[in-house]
Amino acid sequence: MTDTLQPTTADEAIVDQVRAHYADAARAILDRPTDPSDATACCGPSGDAVFGEALYDEFDRAVLPDAAVLASLGCGNPTAVAELRDGEIVLDLGSGGGIDVLLSARRVGPTGFAYGLDMTDEMLTLARRNAAEVGATNVEFRKGRIEAIPLPDASVDVVISNCVINLSTDKALVLAEIARVLRPGGRMGVSDVVADDVLSPAERASRGSFAGCIAGALSFAEYRAGLEAAGLVDIAVTPTHDVGDGLHGAIIRATKPAAWTADSVHPVSLPAAVIGLPTLADTSCCGGSGCC
Repeated sequence: MTDTLQPTTADEAIVDQVRAHYADAARAILDRPTDPSDATACCGPSGDAVFGEALYDEFDRAVLPDAAVLASLGCGNPTAVAELRDGEIVLDLGSGGGIDVLLSARRVGPTGFAYGLDMTDEMLTLARRNAAEVGATNVEFRKGRIEAIPLPDASVDVVISNCVINLSTDKALVLAEIARVLRPGGRMGVSDVVADDVLSPAERASRGSFAGCIAGALSFAEYRAGLEAAGLVDIAVTPTHDVGDGLHGAIIRATKPAAWTADSVHPVSLPAAVIGLPTLADTSCCGGSGCC
């Protein structure tokens, strides 16, 4: 049974809503046989797929369990942009069914390692089942929140994430945690939804019925400000495709400088998530349950 926290604040209510949504998505896969033809993708204004398994190439999908492909609910393919190398240690924030962890483990090879972090028991169960199915030995899935990463300081080479940071109620803390766990010279390469700078948080929230990820999106300027406040450098926020009116899938890159210390992190005000997640029966866009 899903863990349920009694919400005492608006933030905790959002966390509970996110957890319940992704628990339902995982159970829908765990409780029935999987078939790759069941995979769906959420579509943007042009009718093209903007969320889900269609954003991974055919080779990547072919080497993974069907359940991992079906559980892909993100807005990009961060493993394709993180330029992973043999022997590196990778952390995936909000690892879900494990698709990006398993792809990362293949890319870093037997001398590397890939961690997945997720707060949802059902997704962790699904991810571990998928890892066992492919015989992945250089992976580990941990339970936790991306605002408090359960790894030591300077312990990973690369942080990836796929349409998850926008769901956080404290994005500044997430970015500071990314900086903390990266090794000096380490880098982040994440996919996320980003809003045009002219859109207010309320305007982003009003578009949230399209997919839950949109309502909590940072703007381009806010993302850069958050990364700078975390003490990261070489920042790039690059749109890749439209996911709504004034909203874009984007690749976000940054590097941890060798001189980084905890004092490099400075306070910054970033909008909290305001999320109206669709139910699994929602067919407001072409993929329904395939949407994040």
